[in-house]
Amino acid sequence: MDRVQAMQVFLRVVESKSFVRAAETLGLPASSVTDIIKRLEKHLQTRLLNRSTRNLSLTPEGERYFYRCREILDLIDDTESSLHSADRPQGRLRVDMPGGIAHALILPQLEQFQRRYPDIYLMIGVNDRQVDLIQEGVDCVIRTGSLNDSTLVARRLVELRWITCAAPSYLDERGVPEVLEDLKRHRAVHYFSNTTRRENQLHFVKDGVGIAVPVPGTVAVNETGLYMKLGLDGLGLMQLPEILVTDHLQSGELVEVLADSRPAPVPVSLLYPHHSFLSPAMRAFIDWTIELFGNLELKGNHLPAETSRQARSQRPT
Repeated sequence: MDRVQAMQVFLRVVESKSFVRAAETLGLPASSVTDIIKRLEKHLQTRLLNRSTRNLSLTPEGERYFYRCREILDLIDDTESSLHSADRPQGRLRVDMPGGIAHALILPQLEQFQRRYPDIYLMIGVNDRQVDLIQEGVDCVIRTGSLNDSTLVARRLVELRWITCAAPSYLDERGVPEVLEDLKRHRAVHYFSNTTRRENQLHFVKDGVGIAVPVPGTVAVNETGLYMKLGLDGLGLMQLPEILVTDHLQSGELVEVLADSRPAPVPVSLLYPHHSFLSPAMRAFIDWTIELFGNLELKGNHLPAETSRQARSQRPT
């Protein structure tokens, strides 16, 4: 049995969640893929995959083996590529992040990354949901809020300042809330996630204590761009990182309210699987991202004019 090929087939089956799709991408008969996985499990004397007619998932042993296989194959790829270019990271890298982070921070600086690392093929997934790195074949993710996944390495990037804001048209209709008690006569655009299902509260800090205030509303969304658009259209109060609304605040399209009770800052972290070896492409992206967010922190979370959880209770980013 060619163990390197078996590892490659195993990774492709896990990433595509299907023996048939893995066979198609590898250019092999489906029966060959099935046979390779069976022989691999027999060789290892352990089951790697739980199979059913509708689902394919990793066993605990399969999850550990998946990480090891990816590490070994990355090392082989890096060793071969180093013969051609010792100082230029290269290869395909898949990353995932919330929509707000992508549009406000990563994409405006992407040209800089491409100039610095022209041989890295970057696949950027934009999601306001929590992706499964193993099942979806993602190399690293940027997440906001509290972290509860101990199986991943986490690098804290920055803490984002959050504000409460609304469109002038909404404030003209409902009035400007001066204290938290005023929220009883207001409404909010709600944000929900796969984790929380529905989030109908606004979050504040008063006298050093965090407070969640229920605020009624008529619409809930699960995507940051749409959430912001509804707020700009005057449908209610919303809470967002200050960096996402800087331009709108400066232009007067949005107005901050309850500034003396701003929500607590929300941490942003970069996460990736436990590896004793990181490919040069992965290390390059991690270093670049840390540098990018470090510059943001030095600016006090304010974006330059031209650029301008997942948490336990997830909020849009």
